[in-house]
Amino acid sequence: MIFGGAMAIFQGIAAIAKDDVFVTTSNYVFRFNLTGWGWIHLILGIVIVLAGCALFTGAAWARAVGIVLAGLGALANFVWLPHYPLWSIVLIALDIFIIWALCASGGERERV
Repeated sequence: MIFGGAMAIFQGIAAIAKDDVFVTTSNYVFRFNLTGWGWIHLILGIVIVLAGCALFTGAAWARAVGIVLAGLGALANFVWLPHYPLWSIVLIALDIFIIWALCASGGERERV
């Protein structure tokens, strides 16, 4: 999660600093300013990194928060698809893997 959050932070910084790097489409349903999307990715990335750090405590609430935030990250990257398709697909796949890993690793501490 920390890696995925860091990548979202870099994506947000790139969109805020120099939004002419990304492709803009005229007929896209979710029409936001790229700088606005940059702020969304930056804030979401920071929160994902913090949740990833909280996972080291092993708390169940951290896993639940991580699942929700990874889902929001996947949703944000899905909406970001027209602007940077390959990067968005990679981060969506990473978020889905994070969700799977957090859901599958529930009871190891209780069995030991």
